[in-house]
Amino acid sequence: MKILIVSFYYTPELGAAPSRIANMAEGLKTQGAEVDVLTCLPNYPQGQIFEGYRGCLSKKEKINGINVYRYWTYATVSKNPFKRAVSMMSFATMLWLFAFKIKKIQSYDRVIIQSPPLPVAGSAITLFKKIFGRKILVNISDLWPLSAVELGAMCEGGKIYNIFAWIERYIYRNADGIFGQSEEIIRHVNQFPSTKNKFVYRNLQQYAVAAQLKRKHTPFRIVYAGLLGVAQDIYSIIENIPFKSIGAEFHLYGGGNQAEKIKEYINKHPDCFVYYHGYVKKEQIAKELSKYDASIVPLTVAIRGAVPSKIYDLIPIGIPILYCGGGEGAKIVSKYYLGMVSQPHDFKQLHSNIIKLINLPDEEYRTISKNCLNAAKNEFDFSRQIYRCYDFIKSV
Repeated sequence: MKILIVSFYYTPELGAAPSRIANMAEGLKTQGAEVDVLTCLPNYPQGQIFEGYRGCLSKKEKINGINVYRYWTYATVSKNPFKRAVSMMSFATMLWLFAFKIKKIQSYDRVIIQSPPLPVAGSAITLFKKIFGRKILVNISDLWPLSAVELGAMCEGGKIYNIFAWIERYIYRNADGIFGQSEEIIRHVNQFPSTKNKFVYRNLQQYAVAAQLKRKHTPFRIVYAGLLGVAQDIYSIIENIPFKSIGAEFHLYGGGNQAEKIKEYINKHPDCFVYYHGYVKKEQIAKELSKYDASIVPLTVAIRGAVPSKIYDLIPIGIPILYCGGGEGAKIVSKYYLGMVSQPHDFKQLHSNIIKLINLPDEEYRTISKNCLNAAKNEFDFSRQIYRCYDFIKSV
């Protein structure tokens, strides 16, 4: 079976979004599918086209056996809504250059389209479904425009909201199948009866499950690896949690629009026990994470359908989770006792949870670590999921 995946993000970009699509593409390849990817020139999360890709209108390359077709996009990390819209619309327009590959498009048995961004997904559905008649599956990682409303970036019922809501309905109406990253997303999509075929596809990782349980260090080492943006608000955590006085270090990896603020804070407070290490390659992240005793997983707003993929990064390594958020992610951490939960911006409870974890008897700490490993093996195993995912794709 030949499959094309259309995504705004793809490796070598960093973060949950490119990792999700790369894992899906490479996983489907292991199942025997022939997979191509249509994406833009890499620019995330820095907001600049990566070196080696600059000056290109388009570029074809092969990454881990996957043919990747890239087209130019306006790259930005600006919070300005106009610039962000231009970025999305530029790739939504540029992907139509792929339409000249008529025979190649006609050879695809299925086209999987990542959503959001909604303009990109809507444009891709128009091209591949309406013009070329391909069978379409949509991979939904966020419930736009609802997520934008919950983040305070959009007003429900406004003109822009109504445009995005129309695109959302258009996508569901024309999809032959839906992937949702959580049960909550699937429940939302069920409100649109036109789409019958649905599958929960979580952003699981291909890490080998650790053979040994974690042991605590002194001082206690806490890590966060991922996007340093508004939705995570790591800056507020380092402002409000006195890591030094409670005997803990906080190590940060990644980038985003809070990165400079965080670096400035660390420079002004050199004894705050917060350390910023910059970016780390996807291939090295599991090894880096294994050095630490716990990880903070923040979600500042209870976004419907959102389950931070950091949970699935951490459990195969056996790292207890300090979850700061609500929704399905909090339920997973509590149900399997993978760590401790506090509400968004409840720094008093987060502070208390860190102290509890530090002071846990070694046996109970190892129990949490073991729970993580068991959940990774029995509930959130990538190999089992991709096998069932491929069966679902073939059935659509």
